[in-house]
Amino acid sequence: MKISFLLQNAYGIGGTIRSTFNVASALAARHDVEIVSTIRSGERPKLPLSPKVKLVNLIDRRAEKGADRDHALLEQDSRYIPPVEAKGAHFSALTDQRVAEHLARTDADVVVATRPGLVMYLAEFGQDRYLRIGQEHRIYGTHEPTIRAYQDTAIPRLDAHTTVSEADAKTHREQFPEAKTKIVCLPNGCPPSEVEPSDGTAKLVVAAGRLIPVKRYDLLVSAWATVTAARPDWKLRIYGRGPELAKLRAQIDRLGLNDTLTLMGAHSPIETEWAKGSIAAVTSREESFGMTIVEAMGCGVPVVATDCPHGPGEIITDGEDGLLVPVGDSDAIAKGLLKLIEDDELRRTMGAAARESAQRYAPERIADAYLELIDSLGGPRVAPGDTGAQATAKAPAKATVKPAAKAERSPLATLLRRTAGKIVRPLRRRAAAPAKPAAEKAPAKPVLKPLRPVASCRVDAHGDIHVLVQRKGLSGENLSLTVTRRKEGKPVAVPLTPPADGKGPWTAVLKRSELRLAEGRWDLHVVRPADKARRRVVSHLAEGRGLVDLQPLPGAPFTWWVPYPTVDGFLALRAWYRDAHAEARSIKADDEAFTVEGTLHGTEFTDGRKAVLSGTPRGDNASEVSVDVEVVDATTFRFTVPYERLHAARRGADSATWDLSLRTAPGGEPVRVARLTGDIVDRNKTDVHPTVGGVRPYFTVNSDLAVNVPADETA
Repeated sequence: MKISFLLQNAYGIGGTIRSTFNVASALAARHDVEIVSTIRSGERPKLPLSPKVKLVNLIDRRAEKGADRDHALLEQDSRYIPPVEAKGAHFSALTDQRVAEHLARTDADVVVATRPGLVMYLAEFGQDRYLRIGQEHRIYGTHEPTIRAYQDTAIPRLDAHTTVSEADAKTHREQFPEAKTKIVCLPNGCPPSEVEPSDGTAKLVVAAGRLIPVKRYDLLVSAWATVTAARPDWKLRIYGRGPELAKLRAQIDRLGLNDTLTLMGAHSPIETEWAKGSIAAVTSREESFGMTIVEAMGCGVPVVATDCPHGPGEIITDGEDGLLVPVGDSDAIAKGLLKLIEDDELRRTMGAAARESAQRYAPERIADAYLELIDSLGGPRVAPGDTGAQATAKAPAKATVKPAAKAERSPLATLLRRTAGKIVRPLRRRAAAPAKPAAEKAPAKPVLKPLRPVASCRVDAHGDIHVLVQRKGLSGENLSLTVTRRKEGKPVAVPLTPPADGKGPWTAVLKRSELRLAEGRWDLHVVRPADKARRRVVSHLAEGRGLVDLQPLPGAPFTWWVPYPTVDGFLALRAWYRDAHAEARSIKADDEAFTVEGTLHGTEFTDGRKAVLSGTPRGDNASEVSVDVEVVDATTFRFTVPYERLHAARRGADSATWDLSLRTAPGGEPVRVARLTGDIVDRNKTDVHPTVGGVRPYFTVNSDLAVNVPADETA
């Protein structure tokens, strides 16, 4: 059976794409499955998809080489999709044309449309020779009225329509009491996580999703002000991007939460980030399903979620594998978070139960539910092997085609055939060339397949990085893993060990106590000595859970490594290497000054010797600034920089910037103040602080601490 899923754009990272990829990959283990992407916007999908799933693109809108990026019909409105849906999904007269052509010629047995506009197309252009199934990934009453009206017209023209919650299926059935369309709940599929699950020890809460009003992250930020007042040692991360970013940033700045609440931006795959946390938070006003809830639970993380319509209450068993709190109540959210923060055993118990509960949503189970739905609709309507044109000419929908019977031979024909065989076969044997003795055969040369290394990595309790290279992309012997600093070209090699059972991944271990990697970014390659092949390693999962609470090695020099996937999908390593380092653990600002508290690594403060903070200006439009450092103990410090000191040191009205360093004694070597420990690669993108009193502390591209006084706007 061939199943075809219609997607608006298979090259994004949205929940509909993720769930479609998951179920399509599961179905592809047993059936012929394709995903038809109405629009192609990238080179390859950003989310994992089984190689057994065929990906078909109808319109190529890639920025530089898309064949359709300048097509005239892209500028013409769709005749079939309402403007609100057409604008949001980039539907046009060209999508009208391409989708209609595809639905007319497809040889699929089942076509599944995954968003309102595609449901409308399927109702308009779909044909009776295949089953037509629509999907609803939102809630019935949440669509814009025009979209709702168009979709209400389309649904009764389909064979089936699915929702992701039972509550919404009930609502749909109530709305279409006369329709013959079968309406059922088929939740999204979420595969078991491959990452090492959370152990519940990290003092970290994680939230993830689009930064849009319905997610009510403003409530989570307000709740966090209560939580951090009670437990300042815990931190919150919110992953995602969207139109609410600026509002959330302003709210965080206003509440002074910059030190404990971080907006992380989008991250894919997200399961590596769920596993870093000990608690997950979902504060939505409504959830059609709650894919993020299932993902977090699958990583062993209990979820504190608002009991909103429709998904959370069907996923979470309150008090067993998570907590449900009232919708719109920031105090209740804070109370739920603090309940798990304060009870280590409850947190771990719920995490284990959550991981078990998430198995209900394994893609294989959802795939089975799809097949049951298809069977209940009468099964495929096209006989195996028929194409669209052939199927159109077929008559009854459920007609079956019997294989043609073999033609019977006459007795005379059979006798002649056997006699000819007795004569010809000996002649063929005599004519055949004698085989060469075994000794004369040339030895077979081993065939070396091209290297295509794909790897995951994991940080252990010692800070060593275990690189696990998939066996499928390797061939040959004596392979090694190399790390090469960019712009330097001098690789450091580490043995790559094959699996003892011949089935698992090849492994290499980068030991931080033995390797000395210079500061910078390092790329990973697999090298094969037999033919000197060298291929860069593609990233599968870069797990940084072990870095969240990891401590630097004692003594000097200070070293720190963070593995990460590059923007183009390769596995890389960022390294810091310094004789000494001053870690800025916290930065707090008030109306008159900002205060930094931190820890010294690779050196110590000496009793009786005065420590000083130096602010070195960039350029000649400012003078050096220095303030005394309060030495708490041999490795702990605190310093406060008054804003007026910086304003006084600036010359003129132009912007001025200072780089901050500690001197453990007057005239001593400067030790840069930075934020390097932990699992975050680029602190300048995540650890953001507001401008207060005309002064803004910030982290540079190297994660060093600097401070800027902006130019006077009135100058």
